[in-house]
Amino acid sequence: MVELRGGKRDGVHRPETCQTVRVSPRTLRYYDEIGLLKPVRINSSGYRIYGPREVDRLQQIIFYKELGIGLEVIKKIMSSDTFNEIEALKDHRQKLLEKRRQIDLLLLNVEKTIAAKTGGQEMSDEEKFEAFKEKLINENEARYGKEIREKYGDDVVDRSNANFKNMSREDYEKVTRLDKEIKETLAAAFAEGDPSGDLAQKAADLHRQWLTFFWNDYSKEAHARLADMYVEDERFKAYYDEGRPGTTEFFRDAIHIYTGMKG
Repeated sequence: MVELRGGKRDGVHRPETCQTVRVSPRTLRYYDEIGLLKPVRINSSGYRIYGPREVDRLQQIIFYKELGIGLEVIKKIMSSDTFNEIEALKDHRQKLLEKRRQIDLLLLNVEKTIAAKTGGQEMSDEEKFEAFKEKLINENEARYGKEIREKYGDDVVDRSNANFKNMSREDYEKVTRLDKEIKETLAAAFAEGDPSGDLAQKAADLHRQWLTFFWNDYSKEAHARLADMYVEDERFKAYYDEGRPGTTEFFRDAIHIYTGMKG
């Protein structure tokens, strides 16, 4: 058994493995309250007592949090009858290896950039482009990663990131032009005020074309769900509204009509 003493930040420690999982007493109390992690018992002094099984579960929770997954989703995953701890650990290991590879690549690009700016080795245009794509992926993960991973799952998001990383300069230029055309067409359609009109439906189709650069498998259902998320998330709304409040809702309606998922 392991014991966490309250009142200070501490770790849950398992002596037989010399393994310490850093977590605050307040966090453990919250996990207990929401039914995510229950102690084996609470002793007479009010300390929560955890066994090896609970420590393993806590470690799994921390792994999932590191991947940007919300607590409610973590609870559903770990409470599922199909949850397999060994497979989950293997998946975590793979994600950590991918993360390490991304960090190594970022470090390499930073070192090359420093060398280029200090009169050392010049970065090629291709190296600059690869560094630029990596930077965009990391910024997108920081801003939207939690939401899109909870809504679509890690596999979908990871494949989308991989598609972007493998994108050629020519395809990136196409995607950039499409994004600009979407916003211009959407602005004109919003001025008309008809989400079922030709311009609005053109904007929805352009958006489908844009998505195919990132999604391996396009589906009308996923397209409609993404439009819903645009409306629900203030950051997406700010991007599409740009001084024209209501544009994002209009765009969602147009996409719902385009996909046949209206109402």
